[in-house]
Amino acid sequence: MAYKISEDCIACGSCISECPVDAISEGDIYKIDPNICTDCGSCAEVCPVDAISPA
Repeated sequence: MAYKISEDCIACGSCISECPVDAISEGDIYKIDPNICTDCGSCAEVCPVDAISPA
């Protein structure tokens, strides 16, 4: 099950460098590609606003 980013995302960029498979894309609210995400949770651990959770 992939992780997802909620509307609480502040687009700070801290999650992008943590993703080992480059599944996160930038935007006003970042997005995680569920077809690439390996469910490792590295992004969720570094999110300062807890906007990332399992889908």
